[in-house]
Amino acid sequence: MSGDFDRLYAGRLWSVMSWDGLAAFWSRVDPAGAWYLYAVGEPPPAFPASEEESAEFLRRIDELLRREHHESYCGIVYADDLERPSFVKIYDPNHLGTSCGSGKHPPPLPGWIMSRVPPRDLQAARPAPEGRRRWWRAIVGRQSSRA
Repeated sequence: MSGDFDRLYAGRLWSVMSWDGLAAFWSRVDPAGAWYLYAVGEPPPAFPASEEESAEFLRRIDELLRREHHESYCGIVYADDLERPSFVKIYDPNHLGTSCGSGKHPPPLPGWIMSRVPPRDLQAARPAPEGRRRWWRAIVGRQSSRA
């Protein structure tokens, strides 16, 4: 299945540019949609998050982006389809780097991915800061306890 993930990850994605657009976009993301929630740098999930975990993630990621992305526009959330998304990349506002990359430096990895197919480990160069890791575990900490 990682071929499906790789195709979506490298495929054409559309940016959510405005903050109002982000609110509208989140309203079209169905928390019951069997989302794999993946924090890059953590082990990829083996199974989809619960509806409650997905809803909590959507609420908390929106809060984080609005609090920490100090721009008049969003521009750090990308999806394969803005009306009926099945794959979403969310960049960490504190680790943006140069999104297009260059010959010397590849584009930064997203901070989080929501996918309807199981993700593969993207091998982050360094672990997320401990504060981000605690934030993440507070949302989806139960995933690792499931068998």
